[in-house]
Amino acid sequence: MPAQLDQGAASLLRTLVADLGVHVHTGVASTGVEPSPQGRAARLTLDGGAHLDADLVVFSVGIRPRDDLARAAGLRVAERGGIVIDDTCTTSDPRVHAVGEAAHHDGTVYGLIAPGNAMAEVVADRLLGGAATFTGADTSTKLKLLGVDVASFGDAHGRTPGALDVVVNDAAGGRYAKLVVSDDATTLLGGALVGDASAYATLRPLVGSPLPGDPLALITPEGAAGLGAEALPDDAQICSCNAVTKGDLTRAVDAGNHDVPALKACTRAGTSCGSCVPMLKRILAQSGIEQSRALCEHFTQSRAELVEIVRATGTSTFSALIAAHGTGHGCDVCKPAVASILASLGNGHILEGEQATLQDTNDRYLANIQRNGTYSVVPRVPGGEITPAKLIVIGEVARDFDLYTKITGGQRIDLFGARLEQLPAIWARLVEAGFESGHAYGKALRTVKSCVGTTWCRYGVQDAVGLAIRLEERYRGLRSPHKLKSAVSGCARECAEARGKDFGVIATDQGWNLYVGGNGGFTPRHAELLAGDLDEPTLIRYIDRFLMFYVRTADRLQRTAPWIESLEGGLDHLRDVVVHDSLGVAAELEEAMDRHVASYTDEWAAVLADPEKLSRFVSFANAPTRPTPRSASPPPATSGCPTPRP
Repeated sequence: MPAQLDQGAASLLRTLVADLGVHVHTGVASTGVEPSPQGRAARLTLDGGAHLDADLVVFSVGIRPRDDLARAAGLRVAERGGIVIDDTCTTSDPRVHAVGEAAHHDGTVYGLIAPGNAMAEVVADRLLGGAATFTGADTSTKLKLLGVDVASFGDAHGRTPGALDVVVNDAAGGRYAKLVVSDDATTLLGGALVGDASAYATLRPLVGSPLPGDPLALITPEGAAGLGAEALPDDAQICSCNAVTKGDLTRAVDAGNHDVPALKACTRAGTSCGSCVPMLKRILAQSGIEQSRALCEHFTQSRAELVEIVRATGTSTFSALIAAHGTGHGCDVCKPAVASILASLGNGHILEGEQATLQDTNDRYLANIQRNGTYSVVPRVPGGEITPAKLIVIGEVARDFDLYTKITGGQRIDLFGARLEQLPAIWARLVEAGFESGHAYGKALRTVKSCVGTTWCRYGVQDAVGLAIRLEERYRGLRSPHKLKSAVSGCARECAEARGKDFGVIATDQGWNLYVGGNGGFTPRHAELLAGDLDEPTLIRYIDRFLMFYVRTADRLQRTAPWIESLEGGLDHLRDVVVHDSLGVAAELEEAMDRHVASYTDEWAAVLADPEKLSRFVSFANAPTRPTPRSASPPPATSGCPTPRP
């Protein structure tokens, strides 16, 4: 932070962090760590004789260059580490070059990707006979510190001779913005933002360029937001990670790259940290290219618009929807998407009538198809809590049908290797024992993982297992734009990994903290705090609103993390909708969830009770008659609940 912020920005940042319940000590140095009798950290001593009791001590030491090989080879290294290079990225041996975090250039070791890329380009040019030089790099950065936006760019400390500061310090509003300008106030040299960094994408590319207006106006809440991409010169660097200018992007647009993925592939802008993606959209808009939100070639509407059409018109079939609002016969994009919309709005069993023909392979057979053509069966185990009797049944089913068993990361047991015609017989055994579909095959709620909470754990402060069971049984079967995962941790130690889930709950001494927008997969990210210290009824109301708002407004196959990023205003807007009811739809969203809960039925049991649905589960048309399942009756209403915990 000292490299990024001045005193005013740092003071506000300290206040904002303290408001989160974190006690901040600055201007002191640690002098030692005293161990406990068990050998763990017990106390951190500070200079001046002060001390802090601690269970864990984390040192943040920054980038340390790995210059071991250079030292062994006799190359010159800096006093505090790093292989010394000149402007050609050449070391003290003219045959050796160094780049990236191992290199020390003009007194600096860069810990960022952009300088490393720039050095690599210089070396590549030199190896090809060029004359490129490295004279420094953009160290602008935008980050979140405990959820607080922080950004700095250019000469944020005003070290340029004659530089002037233009500052807006709104401590009451939790916002600090500073621009550093030239002595004639016409050229932007740098700046810093705390609390609200939304202007970063517009202001950073202007560093070194003439200001497009009054500098004070640019850092008012409306100023930079209204500054379009047209205000940037062609040589303004939009993507500092990959040194892509506005001119590079406009030329790529002229060459036919008319959406963000195409621009990324063509220029590499937005492929590293991603902070410049909003500006890519602005450049496309500036070029007069309207970004289509059509679901597919058969529907000009977006998924969210189709949700509203179905709700307003009461449409209950795909054929009626495409006849009235689309063209053609549909495709593998719109059919499953509409099927999901119809299911999420309560249009009966997904294998009922026309809906059955719309489903993807997994939904069509209520099981996940595997690479060898067999299927997996995943019964629901709410909160991961299961009785010995149910464990025995799962073991017996796996043994009798020769299935491979695996405990999943979501605290369930997966049974692999079932043939299509075996699925109803397997379900019958499981349903008879009180299990139901775990929806592992659907774009729906998968699991609500939990730790053991106060029932067993000496650190637990709330009943994590009980809440996880109640949440899973409330939201089971909820069809959504993409799969949903959740978790409940009984204390701040976070054993259930709730912040890696689409919605996660962490216990506090006063209640529950609700986090949203955490995803795994190719772009993992932590969930962010939506609301804190909630009692259980309030927590459930907020989750109801969050999930239904997501179901109604997200794009097809859009996870919660990118959905929140796509909202105008992001998490703050979502909080306004969910917590403060800024759109006046809270009661409607809660009623929609109540209807879902009241209408829930187990999909496996419904198939077993319907001969027409059962007839789908054959490997070929004239296959031998399948044995009658031992039980075709649905489970009792309370069968999903194990016996009470001790």
